Amino acid sequence: MPADLSPLIAATAQWLTYAYPSSGGPLSCALVEAQARQAVTVAAWLRYPTPVDIELVTMAGPGGSARLDWLTGADAAGPDGADRADSADEDAWRTWVDEVVASWAASLLSSPELAVAAVTALAGSWHMDGVAVEFRRLTAPDESDRRAAALLRHPDLLAPIAELHHLQLLDHLGPEPEPEAVTNC
Repeated sequence: MPADLSPLIAATAQWLTYAYPSSGGPLSCALVEAQARQAVTVAAWLRYPTPVDIELVTMAGPGGSARLDWLTGADAAGPDGADRADSADEDAWRTWVDEVVASWAASLLSSPELAVAAVTALAGSWHMDGVAVEFRRLTAPDESDRRAAALLRHPDLLAPIAELHHLQLLDHLGPEPEPEAVTNC
């Protein structure tokens, strides 16, 4: 059985779109979903670079969305404070949310430069072997992408999630390139 991150990617992208929804119609919702899916895919591929890593997270589970829900105010208590135990079955997908992947994806969505660096870091990875994939909506969103994902790309709104594991993402991507020396002539 080949290593597969699709349940983790789907659940984490769904969590992001629930936490930071589009305010528009069906097209805006689709654009938000596409951007969230691309960000989560890049983050997951960076976090789980080999088939062994993927098999381990599949066996152990990614951890779920409890902390993320709490940070965004979408925890298990309903608006009246009652526990949502009756909706446990419909929220089972939340167990496949990966907090680190969500945090990394939030960082990528709030920083186009970081998104480009992350996609560049994937260039020689196992995930990209024989796959023609483009992450344009993540790395170079057009005006309709930005308008649809106003909440999903808002740095201040994403900060509580992005900051959770931002330094780990920066460490994973390695040192930033040194700026070219300016010579005085």
